Amino acid sequence: MKKIYVLFVTLITTFAVNAQNGFGHIQNQIPRDKNGINKFDVVKDNAEYKGLSVDVGAAFALQFQGVDSFNGQENLPAPISGYRLNNLENNFNLPTANFTIGAQLFDGVRVNLDVYLASRHHNETWVKGGYLQIDKLDFIKKDFLAGFMKYATIKIGQMENNYGDAHFRRSDNGNALNNPFIGNNIMDAFITEMGAELYYNRSGFVSMIGVTNSKLNQNVQEIVQTTPTQNTTISPTILAKLGFDKQIDEDLRIRITGSLYHTANSSGNLYASDRAGSRFYGVMSHSAYTGIDGNTVANNFDPTANKDTGNFNPNYGNWATSYMVNPFIKYKGLEFFGTLEFTSGGDAKGVEDTRTVNQYVGDLVYRFGNNENLFVGAKYNVVNGKLRNSDAEAVNINRFETSAGWFMTKNILAKLGYIDQQYKNYSQFTAGNPNDLYKGEFKGLMFEAVITF
Repeated sequence: MKKIYVLFVTLITTFAVNAQNGFGHIQNQIPRDKNGINKFDVVKDNAEYKGLSVDVGAAFALQFQGVDSFNGQENLPAPISGYRLNNLENNFNLPTANFTIGAQLFDGVRVNLDVYLASRHHNETWVKGGYLQIDKLDFIKKDFLAGFMKYATIKIGQMENNYGDAHFRRSDNGNALNNPFIGNNIMDAFITEMGAELYYNRSGFVSMIGVTNSKLNQNVQEIVQTTPTQNTTISPTILAKLGFDKQIDEDLRIRITGSLYHTANSSGNLYASDRAGSRFYGVMSHSAYTGIDGNTVANNFDPTANKDTGNFNPNYGNWATSYMVNPFIKYKGLEFFGTLEFTSGGDAKGVEDTRTVNQYVGDLVYRFGNNENLFVGAKYNVVNGKLRNSDAEAVNINRFETSAGWFMTKNILAKLGYIDQQYKNYSQFTAGNPNDLYKGEFKGLMFEAVITF
């Protein structure tokens, strides 16, 4: 028994010593706690390489939702009967959680793997993506291209592709510390495709060029496009960013970037790839009712199958181009972040005319208190554009959101928000059945607690 005890103590002691040398010595990594707020793209630091080192982290989020849905569907004609939007309780949503594991493999070379432990769309564990980040090329030869790599970074993998700046301030499943609000943008640009990105940031100059294979789920099966003519060519997606980011003085920081996303012949994944789902559970969903054909139309509340409630997807099926401009200004505790997004695309290039959908977002946040551990903010978001070229007029969605937050520690955040989202110019019927979004609106309070490390 004594030998077993000695062996146990020895193993624990060895692990503790190794942990001091082999854990947490990661280079050029954006912090996952409060210190990572308003960090964009990639970072360069002077962290010393101390050999192979492992990094482990996690994030958890939980919301209490008190939101109601409304629309203008009244006095519907027979045989439609029993139609209504689902009544939503004031209660907790399913908690969400992320897991991150990474390693420093060599001086200037690290790897990262992101996992969703539980999400709205997948209650079970599944991989978000992973990437290799290269900040030095010393594995080729000592100081190889050192002058260039001092300012450059290369990322390769299936990862969160860097289109625009808005995705750095969004909630990513359990990781919601960087988002001062509960919801993401209505038209939520977020994508994880296989690709590579090259960054070059110097003296305030920000730049990135990237390419992906235009596939969200990787496989080698042939994809056949049937319109406008049958072909099997899938074009790569091109990503680019150019901008300026400068701490002008102790109090003032100014950043402005312009970004491009373009795919010439592929499905449009950009606004449909957040498989974790939106923050507003069950809004604008209907209970079961008797439809136009006399058959029962099923309840569509299901948080998994109907995961994007509250979001908008322009549904470009064959080609798409998006431009995003993001101004960011921070003066002392006051910060403004904007998104101007201009998108176009369609389902059959050369046959169907191009549709356009635009998005405008502005949020104002004031951070105060000890190390800016408190904040209040307001956000206004508008989306307008045609669902189909044949539509007489464009639909319009607008959301007003307020928020107040408290960083209890740099790893723990509590947020309280009010949301009011309205739908305009949606048709009353879709294929003869009531359209849930006709004169629609949802509004109410939400509370969110977030823990990251």
